[in-house]
Amino acid sequence: MLLHHDTEAWHRDRVSCDVVGMCHGSDMTGQQQNPHDLYLLYAAAKRIGRSLDVDHTAEDLAEVLVPALGDVATVDLSDAVRAGDEPPKTFGGGQLRLRRVAAVRHHGSWHPGFIRTGMPVPSFPDGFEIRSLQRGKVLMATNRAEVVPYAGDFTDAMVPLDAHSGMSAPLYVRGLLFGIVSVWRTGSTPVFDRDDRKLLREIASRAELSIDNARRYTRERRAAIALQRALLPQARTDTTAAETAGRYIPADRGRQVGGDWYDVIPLSSLRVAFVVGDVIGHGLPASATMGRLRTAVQTLADLDLEPGELLAHLDDLVQRLASEAGPARWDTVGATCVYAVYDPVAGRCAIASAGHPPPAVVTPEGKVDFVDVTPGPPLGVGGMPFEVTEIALAPGSVLALYTDGLLNRHDRDVTQGMDWLHERLGSLYESEQSLDDIGQKLLGDVSSAPPADDIVMLLARTRTVVPEAVVEWEFPADASVVAEVRNLTTQQLAAWGLDTLSFSTELVVSELITNAIRYAQGPIRVRLIRDDLLVCEVSDASFTQPRLCYARSTDEGGRGLFLVAQMTRRWGSRYSRLGKTIWTEQPTHPTYK
Repeated sequence: MLLHHDTEAWHRDRVSCDVVGMCHGSDMTGQQQNPHDLYLLYAAAKRIGRSLDVDHTAEDLAEVLVPALGDVATVDLSDAVRAGDEPPKTFGGGQLRLRRVAAVRHHGSWHPGFIRTGMPVPSFPDGFEIRSLQRGKVLMATNRAEVVPYAGDFTDAMVPLDAHSGMSAPLYVRGLLFGIVSVWRTGSTPVFDRDDRKLLREIASRAELSIDNARRYTRERRAAIALQRALLPQARTDTTAAETAGRYIPADRGRQVGGDWYDVIPLSSLRVAFVVGDVIGHGLPASATMGRLRTAVQTLADLDLEPGELLAHLDDLVQRLASEAGPARWDTVGATCVYAVYDPVAGRCAIASAGHPPPAVVTPEGKVDFVDVTPGPPLGVGGMPFEVTEIALAPGSVLALYTDGLLNRHDRDVTQGMDWLHERLGSLYESEQSLDDIGQKLLGDVSSAPPADDIVMLLARTRTVVPEAVVEWEFPADASVVAEVRNLTTQQLAAWGLDTLSFSTELVVSELITNAIRYAQGPIRVRLIRDDLLVCEVSDASFTQPRLCYARSTDEGGRGLFLVAQMTRRWGSRYSRLGKTIWTEQPTHPTYK
């Protein structure tokens, strides 16, 4: 409480001029204001409006009024205002839809049936007093009986049983009723007078602006969070390579949301990419930048680039975005990012980082380690390569990627945050526990203590493809091997029970290996992977880009890749230091229309 007084405190001359510093203050009518009123107005101006949260602003208003002006104070607000919207225009008591957001009592206890914080306020019967309140008038009752005509059956729920006088002032903004603030006196304190009514009206007018400001911020923050969530992928995925669970938690209501994001991107040959990033800045600009970067990562991932090369292209994009922003915002456009590609056939994960905290790995036995990845500079700095770190992941391992908001909670530095995360992951991990449960327990205190910065966490439990589902052959670059490749492919599909795919797969393998022999260099490797999809790969030592073309009726060739595209669901190519791989995918359980 900002002010303390006993019964004699209601005498206006008890506050000294030295404390107030405004002895000669006067109101707009030129009349001298007493020091107590000045001090209360000073306290209201100092305290109300410190928070950008509507409910906190209402609580501050109630606490300023008690005990300085009354023994009990309540603040009721429209649910629309609390959500960031303007309340509807109301005409008559029956249309008031309010909720109690603050209730403060100086001494004593609340009687049963009194409306407490969080409870809806019943609709008042229509009447002259209620309509006056809706037009901005302050109501004053010098005794409890005066309240009964307009409170009706709800008098005991709205008025303290020991109250002998009270006032209600509307929180009135641009002709709209945002809420009502009420003050009551009990015991031996004097009855409210007209000066008290003027004082409440002046305090309420200051609170109106603060509540409206908080409402506007709530609306903008809600829009930013809605945009942020709309730009993020679904929280859970389940693929051959891994099951994942993502969590996004915006910063607390006193701060703007950031541009943190996560993504899980299916790649060719059953591989999957895990992405977590953190954009510099907050608010709608950060969310918009995050959306552009996430789209760019997805596009670059479709090219099957290695993690380091992908981050290099992303770095170029961020530099262009910074140049578009202009000199005034060059230092506000940037991001950190970690990009990991997991291969379930090899059981290995390649990771590159652009100034991002290192991922953590929890083994199936529960051992926790941070990946010793060498981070490059944040995106947008430019001029430096991004080193790729490759690690082996046993089936059932959990890869944890996160943003620094998780580490910096409770004023921890990065080192303390990593120690905390190491300990928490080790204590929470159970091989049979779902990723959602692990994430929920890891961030279990967020609801009670919202973070100061956005938090993103992506948990991925890895899987591997059984050896029996993969075959690989190597051949010289000789046309005589094409028939052998077809025979081996047919035999393998029969062993897998996929005879229905023999014709299409033979055609695909024949076309791809013939092109490799004709245009590329040996040796040529063929790999088949069986899962929900049948993956066919043909690798060679050439870096020539295969292109799909439409052959004219008089052309003797040029139809190979066109046929491959018609016989498969997807196809593409990717490159490594040893050459290129052309891959195709076919459903193992085709559906017919």
